[in-house]
Amino acid sequence: MIKTALTEKLKIAYPIVAGTMMNITTPEFVAACSNAGGLGILASAIYKTAEDLRTAIKKTKQLTDKPYAVNVNLFPALMPTDQLTHIKIMLEEGVKIIETSGHAAPEEYVPIFKEAGVTWIHKCAGIRYAIKAAKLGADMIEVVGYENGGATGKLDIGTLVMTPTAVDAVKVPVLAGGGVSDGRGLAAILALGAQGVVIGTRLMATKECPIHDNIKQMLIEAKETDTVLIMRSLGGTHRVWDNKAARLVLDLESQKDSNPMDIYDVAAGSKAKKMYETGNLDIGVISCGQGVGLIHDVPTVKEYFDRIMAEAEAVINNLLDRKN
Repeated sequence: MIKTALTEKLKIAYPIVAGTMMNITTPEFVAACSNAGGLGILASAIYKTAEDLRTAIKKTKQLTDKPYAVNVNLFPALMPTDQLTHIKIMLEEGVKIIETSGHAAPEEYVPIFKEAGVTWIHKCAGIRYAIKAAKLGADMIEVVGYENGGATGKLDIGTLVMTPTAVDAVKVPVLAGGGVSDGRGLAAILALGAQGVVIGTRLMATKECPIHDNIKQMLIEAKETDTVLIMRSLGGTHRVWDNKAARLVLDLESQKDSNPMDIYDVAAGSKAKKMYETGNLDIGVISCGQGVGLIHDVPTVKEYFDRIMAEAEAVINNLLDRKN
C-alpha cells in the first residue's frame, strides 16, 4: 500500500485527488470518489445561494463518512459567487478540507481558514503562485501542467517540469496533475516528488460520473490530439475537447473586432451542463485534458482507483526489481 503525506494527513486510503469539475462534482460523485479511497471535492461555485450549498454539503455527509473537501473557485465570473458567505456555510457545516483555485491566492480568507483549523489546499498552474500560497500558509499545494483539462494558466509548463519545480520551490506537500489517466502516470507523479495525484478527465469516464453516456463514449474514442486551447485571447486559457463549439470560439478569437461576450456565450458553463444532461456533443465546450487518449473503458470509481493503485505499485516494484 502506497502511503504519502497526503494519505497520512487527510486520512484517505489512496494518494488520489478527484479534480474539481464544475457541474460534475456533485454530492453523489464526490461521495463516490471519497468512498473509493480518494479525496472527492465538492464544487461550491455551482450553488448560487448559501442554502443550496448547505444542502449539498449535508447530502455529501449523508453519502460518505470519508474525508471530502469543498472547492472555493476564485476565477473571474460573469455572476460571481458570494465567497465569504459560502465559506461561512462550509465552516458551519464542519467542512475540514477547503481547496481554493484561481489566478491568485485568497489572502483575505487565509485568517478565516487558520482560525477554523481547516486544511487549506491551493490549486494553481504556476510556480510563482505556488510559492505565494505556501508563504500565506497553505497546507498543501496542487499544481497542474499544460496537459491539464480546463484552466491551464498562462505559462504553458508541462506536468513533467511543473511537478519537480514546485516540489523544489515549496516546503509543504505538493499534489500534481495534468495528463494522468493510469497507474503509470501516478507512479511518475510520485517519482517526481509529489505526494499525490490530481485526476479530472479520466474520472469523467466512470459509471458514477453524472454526464450523458454519449460523452463517456466520446471520451473512449478520443485521441490525445483531440483537444484545443481556447480563450487565450481573454487571459483565461482552457483546454477543451475539439468540437464545433470549441472551433467557433477559436474563430471568434481570431477576429479582431469580436465581442468577448460572444465568446463567453459559446463557452458558457450552462451550455456544458446541457451537454452533460442531453448528450448533444456540439452545443458547448467540455474541459478535457490530453490524458483522454488513455481512456478505454467506463469502470466504477472504485474499480478505477483500485486499478491504478495496483498499476502504480506494479510499476514501482518493476523498477525496484531492475535495480536489484
